[in-house]
Amino acid sequence: MKELSVTGESPDESKQAQSSTGPTQAPSEPKEPSEAKASPEPKTPSEPKAPKTASAPKAKAGTSPAWAASPRPSTDDDARTDDGIPTDPRRSLSAGTDARKPAPDGAKAAAESRQTPRWAAGGTDSAAQATVALPALGAEADAEEDTATARTSATEEKHPAPGAAPSGDDPRSAAETPDRPAAVKPAPSPRPVRETEPVPPLAPPRPPAAGVSGPKAAERPTAVPGPVTTARPDTQPGTQPGPGQPEQRPRPPIDLLAQLTNTPPPPRTPMRAVARRFKIWGPVVVVLAVGVATAQMVRPLPKPTLALEGSASYTFQGGDFSVPWPDHGQSAAKVVGAGSLGTSGEQKPVPTASVAKVMTAYVILKGHPLKKGESGEQITLDAQAEADSANRDESRVPLKAGQRFTQEQMLQMLMIPSGNNVARQLARWDAGSEDAFAEKMNKVARELGMKDTVYTDPSGLLESTKSTAVDQLKLAEVVMQNEVFRQVVRMPNATIPGLEKPIYNNNALLSTQPGTAGIKTGSSTPAGGALMWAAYRTVDDKDRLILGVTMDQRSPGGDSNAHLKRALDNTQKVIAGVRDGLVSATVVKKGQVVGYVDDGLDGRTPLVATADLKSVGWPGLKPAFKLADGGRAVPHEAKAGTEVGVLTVGDGPGAAKVPVALRKDLSEPGLGSKLVRLG
Repeated sequence: MKELSVTGESPDESKQAQSSTGPTQAPSEPKEPSEAKASPEPKTPSEPKAPKTASAPKAKAGTSPAWAASPRPSTDDDARTDDGIPTDPRRSLSAGTDARKPAPDGAKAAAESRQTPRWAAGGTDSAAQATVALPALGAEADAEEDTATARTSATEEKHPAPGAAPSGDDPRSAAETPDRPAAVKPAPSPRPVRETEPVPPLAPPRPPAAGVSGPKAAERPTAVPGPVTTARPDTQPGTQPGPGQPEQRPRPPIDLLAQLTNTPPPPRTPMRAVARRFKIWGPVVVVLAVGVATAQMVRPLPKPTLALEGSASYTFQGGDFSVPWPDHGQSAAKVVGAGSLGTSGEQKPVPTASVAKVMTAYVILKGHPLKKGESGEQITLDAQAEADSANRDESRVPLKAGQRFTQEQMLQMLMIPSGNNVARQLARWDAGSEDAFAEKMNKVARELGMKDTVYTDPSGLLESTKSTAVDQLKLAEVVMQNEVFRQVVRMPNATIPGLEKPIYNNNALLSTQPGTAGIKTGSSTPAGGALMWAAYRTVDDKDRLILGVTMDQRSPGGDSNAHLKRALDNTQKVIAGVRDGLVSATVVKKGQVVGYVDDGLDGRTPLVATADLKSVGWPGLKPAFKLADGGRAVPHEAKAGTEVGVLTVGDGPGAAKVPVALRKDLSEPGLGSKLVRLG
C-alpha cells in the first residue's frame, strides 16, 4: 500500500502527484444493510492486522493546512469495529465496556465528542426498568434500526471519512483511496443525546460461520429494545432528529400504558363525561335524598288553621238608610255586635268637659271591682272635698269632711249629678293625688287605643283634657260591659243617705227618649255641649245596644246649658233614626260552606254551619265574618260532622255566632305532601 504523504503543496501539485501514481481504483459496491449490521467476526491469528492509524503528516514550520485548522467531521466510520463493520451502540453491549477501538488521531476529537448513552453503560437498576417497560417494542425497534443502518452504510460508501486510515480488514484497498485530500467540512455540532435508562448488557452474538453473511433483521434477537422516544409529527418512526430539530420527548404515561397493554385510552366524549359525573355524584345525591326524606317524615306537622271561604259574606237588604248626623261638631255611633254606623265631622281632639268622668269611673272600677248587689269599700271625705263644695262655678255635690260613703254611692254622685268635687275625692282616695290619678287615666287610654286623648284632671273641668268622638266611643263600649256601671248611668235620679236632698241626672233623654240608657253629659264654655249616650232596641227578642258620642255642640249666643241642650236634641235624632233602621236577617244557613281547615301542607277540608244564623243590621250593611277555633285546638284527624270552630258575624261581644263542623273526614297530610313541604 502506497504511503500518503501530506505536505504543504498546493492543490495543483497534489493533482500531479496523484496522476503520477496511476489511476485510482473505483470504490467498491456499498454493502447491504444486513451486512453492515452484521456482528463483528472474531479475528484469526493468520490474518494480518492493519496498522491502527496512519502517521500524521508533518506540516512545514510556520504553516498549517486549512483542513487541519478545524476538527474532522464525525462520521459513522468512526464507529466501526476492527472488522470494518459499523457498531450500533444499542447492539454492541458488553458488561459495562465500550466495544469501539480508539479512533485515528485525525478523528479522535470528533469521536470524543460523541457520548455513549447512559442506557448502554449497563446500569443494573436502569436495565431492569428497561427490560420490564419495553419488551413489546423490540421487533419494532429492530426494524427501525435496519432502516437507519442501511442509510448509514450508504452514506459511508458515498462519503468516506477524510484522513481516516483504513483498517486491515477494510475490503477497500489503499489504491482505491484518492491521493488528493478531500475537502474538509466543518464538523456539525453534536446532537443532544437524551439520557435514557440503561439496558441490561447482552452477551455478544456468536460470529457467523465462514461464507455466511450476518443474520438478517428478522433473525436478530429482540429481547432488548432501543430507547423509546416520541417522534415529532413530521418525523418518520425510528429516525433520529437531524441538526436543528428539537429533542424528542418521551410519550405521556397514558400513551405508554396504552402501548404496553395494547389498549388505547377511550376517547373523551360528552356522554362519557356525564357518565363519570354520575358515578361520582350519584351516591352522594342518593344519600342526601334519603337524609332529607327521613327528616321530612319525622318533622312535626304544622298546626292546622281555620280560614274563611270566599262565599262567606252577606249584605242586608231594605230601603235607603242614613244616620241623621248633627250638622256641626263631631259624632260617632255603632250597634254593638253588628258594626259601626260611621262618623260625622272632623275627628280632632276637643275639650271633653264632664264626659271625662267616664274614664274616672272606669279606672275606679278597674282598680276596685264591684259586682251587682255589692256596695264596695267605705270612703271617708277629706277637707278638700268639703272646700270644693263651695265652688259655685262648677257642678258639685254638698259634702262635709269626715262623712263616709260607699264606693257605689260615690259612683252615683259622680255620674248622676256630675259632681266635680266627688271626682277629685275618688282620685285622691285611689292614687293619693289628682296628678297621679290622671297618669293612670292616660295609661288606660293608651291600652284602649285612644290615640287622640289626653287627660289632665279627673273631672274634665280643665280645657287641656281633650279627646275625639271616635276615642270616646271605644271607652263607651268597654265600660258598658260592667253591670254596676250600666245600672248607675241609666238612673234618672237617686237618693243617698247623708245628703240633704236627692240628686238628679242631667241627661234629659232618659225620661223623654224611650230606650235611652245614659251615659254621661258634659258642658262648658270651651267644650260646648257633649254627650256619651247609650240606647237599646229589641230585635228577635234580644236587646241590641246602640252606643254613640256627640261632641262640640254649640248653640249661638248660649251658655253651657244651652250647648248641652243642643247636644241632647241632636243626639235624640240619631238615636231615633238608628232604632228605626235596625232589621234582622238570616245571614248564614245551615249546611252552608263558610270555610275550611288548612292542614298547612295545601290540604283543605270544608267547614259548614251547623244551624241558621241570624244577625241584626241595617240596609246596606255588610257585617264582618270571622272564623275561630273557639278555644279548642284544631285536630289533624277527625270524622265528618266534628265541630272544630265558631263562625262570628258582626263585631264586639254582642256579635252573632254559630258552630261550624267538618263536611268530610279530616285526614293527616299524605307522604308526598310531607316530603315536598318547605316550611
